[in-house]
Parts: sequence; C-alpha cells; structure tokens
Amino acid sequence: MMLPRSIIPAVALLASTVFQNVAAQVTTDCFPMNTTCPPNPALGMDVSFNFNQTPKAGTWDTVVNPMAYDPQLGAIFTIKKQGDCPTIRSKFYFFWGRTEVIMKASPGTGIISSVMFLSDNLDEIDWEFKGGNKSMVFSNWFGKGEPDFHNGGEHVVESGVTSGYNNYTTIWTKDALDFYIDGVKVRGVLRKDNPKMYPQTPMRISIGIWAGGDPTLPKGTREWAGGDTDYSKGPFNFYVKSTQVTDFSTGKQYVYGDRSGSWESIQIVA
Repeated sequence: MMLPRSIIPAVALLASTVFQNVAAQVTTDCFPMNTTCPPNPALGMDVSFNFNQTPKAGTWDTVVNPMAYDPQLGAIFTIKKQGDCPTIRSKFYFFWGRTEVIMKASPGTGIISSVMFLSDNLDEIDWEFKGGNKSMVFSNWFGKGEPDFHNGGEHVVESGVTSGYNNYTTIWTKDALDFYIDGVKVRGVLRKDNPKMYPQTPMRISIGIWAGGDPTLPKGTREWAGGDTDYSKGPFNFYVKSTQVTDFSTGKQYVYGDRSGSWESIQIVA
C-alpha cells in the first residue's frame, strides 16, 4: 500500500481525510532503527481465520471504519461514502511465513482493495487490486519505508479479480519471497538481489479498502488508482472469506536486538 508520495503535495495530504486514514495504516508507532521498541507479539503457529463471524478478541483490530461479517460471504469491507476506509489489522506478528487469503476484490474506478504485510521497521509486502481493472492484481514490496517504485509486478487473473473468490498466497523466507494465485506461482523475489532492502523483519497483516480515486487526492494519485471515484455508483464491497497464516518461527515474541534493520538482529523469545 505504499503510495506514490512523490506526486502528492504535502498540503493536499493534510487536506484529505482519505489520505489521513490510509496513511495511519502505513506508519509505525515505534521505528526500531531509531529507538528501542517494545517486543512484537508472535503468532508462533499455523492458524486459519474464517471471517464468517466477528474475529475472536485479541486476534485482529478494526482500523478506521468497522466492517460486516456474513456466514456465506465472509468479511465485507464497504465504501459507502467519501472517507470510508474499513480495515482490519492483526494483533500478532509473523517472522517468515506463509499467508493465504481467499478474497474477491471490489469493482469501481479508483477503488483499491488491498492485503498488506507491514513491519514496525516499515518493511512491506503488498497485494493490490484496482477496481477499474477487473483482470489484474498488482504485487509489490518495500524495505525500511523507502519509496522505491521499481518493485511492482502485474499479474493477469483469467477468471477476474472481482467476479469470484480467488486464493492469493505468499511464501516469505529469509532467501525468497514468492507470490501465488490459485496455487500457481506468478512471481519470485530473491533477497540476494537486494539484501539491504529485502523485507526481513516481523510483519503484521492489514486487509482493507480505500478510494485512491477520491477527488480530494491529487491528480497523480487518482491516475495511479485508475481514475476518479464516483461515490454515487457505490456501495463498493471487498469480500474476504478467510486467511491462513503460518508463522515459520515458533517464539512468543520478536525483539529487535539492534538498529541495523537486519533479519539477523531479530531475537526470538521462546
């Protein structure tokens, strides 16, 4: 969910409720490369979350706006009006792992459905869906909050991303980051190609929807999102049936041992 900030004037950001809501999700309360931060609570296991009802307390936080939970459709993230940006974020972190999300993206020009993994160190892995493009999903990754926009990938989904549920899976290790759609590998990233900026610190998961085409956002952002959002054509719904998360580490906490930002500095508390 790293936004093209280089084309967004600061005054426009301050004036946009939409951007403020989204920006709150892509920041960190404590940046471990600058200061000593509290430990990250670890998942430390393999867990499936079925969103046919409200998640169990202590597993996920609701961010910005709440969403509905339906026995058949799963979690429903809805934009009904300007400023809506419903999101859930895991309370737990995983340090290397496998994530599987069964979801159906929202249609709608300028509407962005997203699955994002973000560390306190601002390492980031993304799946993004632009509602005006019903056949494509976009993958991306960033290291240490650096806005390098050469890391994106584009992947065609033959069945479409808004017409039915698809399985979007990532497998993330210290050596490689792989993206799969319905069990087929569509992209691989190797740490050896960019060892400093490769995502390598414990991650949380955020799932949500926002309007990149909101008229209060600058032209460059709206163009990136696929065009201007017409809220009168809503509501816009993003559906997530379930997610499975496998933490490849087995501790109860993850601690930054120094301020290097390296995976080797992460201490696993047994």
